[in-house]
Amino acid sequence: MQQKPQGKRFHRSNMSSQDEFPQDLCDDGGLDCSQTRKQRTGFGEYSQLPLDNNSDTSEITDMDSVLIFPLMETKLYKRRWVMLFIFSAYSMSNAFMWLQYSIIGDIIMRFYNIDSLAIDWLSMIFFLTYIPLILPVMWVLDNRGLRDVVVVGAAFNCIGAWIKTGTAHPDMFAMTLFGQFVCSIATVFILGIPSRLASLWFGQHEVSTACAVGVLGNQMGIAIGFLLPPILVPNVDDVDELAYYIRIMFYTSAGVATLIFILVVIVFQEKPELPPSQSQAQARSTPPEENSYMSSILRLLRNKPFMLLMVSYGLNVGCFYSISTLLNRMIIDQYPGEEVNAGRIGLTIVVAGMAGSLICGIWLDKTKTYKQTALAVYVLSLIGMVVYTFTLNLGYLWVVFVTAGTLGFFMTGYLPLGFEFAVELTYPESEGTSSGLLNCSAQIFGIIFTISQGKIIDRWGTFAGNIFLCIFLLIGSVLTGLIKSDLRRQKANLQQAEVRTVSPTGSVTSGKDYGATATVHWQRQS
Repeated sequence: MQQKPQGKRFHRSNMSSQDEFPQDLCDDGGLDCSQTRKQRTGFGEYSQLPLDNNSDTSEITDMDSVLIFPLMETKLYKRRWVMLFIFSAYSMSNAFMWLQYSIIGDIIMRFYNIDSLAIDWLSMIFFLTYIPLILPVMWVLDNRGLRDVVVVGAAFNCIGAWIKTGTAHPDMFAMTLFGQFVCSIATVFILGIPSRLASLWFGQHEVSTACAVGVLGNQMGIAIGFLLPPILVPNVDDVDELAYYIRIMFYTSAGVATLIFILVVIVFQEKPELPPSQSQAQARSTPPEENSYMSSILRLLRNKPFMLLMVSYGLNVGCFYSISTLLNRMIIDQYPGEEVNAGRIGLTIVVAGMAGSLICGIWLDKTKTYKQTALAVYVLSLIGMVVYTFTLNLGYLWVVFVTAGTLGFFMTGYLPLGFEFAVELTYPESEGTSSGLLNCSAQIFGIIFTISQGKIIDRWGTFAGNIFLCIFLLIGSVLTGLIKSDLRRQKANLQQAEVRTVSPTGSVTSGKDYGATATVHWQRQS
């Protein structure tokens, strides 16, 4: 029996579609390479075929098969965690500014002498700005890259924060709304980034966790937005004293935004030198014309599973946005004078959601059960919303804390699930494009739900307003169950590359490889 030669490894980048086999393989194995050629059969796939029906196969009569797979070099860099931390801090700063008015809505209404709808628009301006700007921002992300998008967004966040520092006066509502508008532009440069950053910097067994941590920064900002404003701005009668407290809140947020902007400019990088995963390596090698911006959007809009996810994601996150915006009104309506506890309940929702996000991210990295997990979390969000609705008016604040925390664990925990499921369904399309469309859906439903629930609360009360949201969460659960789970990114990472097996008689059969390596397997007959 002859000894088997060792398997050979080589880079796909060194092989053109018409290259002959590496000479050392021919010499070691006795294969007449002049009589064979590789044929490109698809992205990342190669096959070996005889040149013609008369090809001489006498040189390989002692060989059972020759299998060739592409190999792409990958590497994980420690600084990926620094990039994730900086982005999370930037997202946290912006999310705080979103809610710093609405959670003390009754105080802000009295200070600026405005109605509740005007307070709601200080939050909804973030939703409205996102819708027309997401398409051009996605174009910038695809054509200019991650770093440019993050730097521009951090700049808008910083500028908007400093504009608001000069608006702590009762007749400056228009200017404070303009400051919110500038900050809302920064949001467009934030919400679609977690999945993109995770794919560019993290390995295939880390992407879901990294995406969850990226979303976690936004949730932490929301949590701080629920917690700090009621503490920094107490409900005092003196207008000058109230202006002083509001000014402290504005200058604090502006200082943090400035520090984060400096960090982004100095430290944040576009992507690592080597890709972190096989799927990312393949994405880098895709010709630009095959992944153009408009063609990518059109392909996504024709992707039925993704469209179902986009609507169901929008319904879930739109409900979360509405609850966050109107939480102060809901709590004060049932528990007058409890502004501080309203903020603490909001904090409970988000902190529980942060735990839910991390757990869901880790779970996805270990199990890859995207649809099953998304559906389970969605249904549990519906159940949590129903329980919260029926317990809000019982008169016990501790019950509200428990039910709100349960709701937040699942509803907020769903955010990274939606991002990662979308990337799986749409690979190799840009993560920024799929995330951007998901968030666009969320902003649209956020505006609709916030205005509608606010009107329902004003006319029929908090219970009816929450039932309104329960109905749409039920619809979203059904839509999630209809999604066909086609995990394209996982298939790319598994490298199920079709190959051809050349038998001693020259016949061709098919095989599968799950190794994601460029190993040439030799098997000799005894």
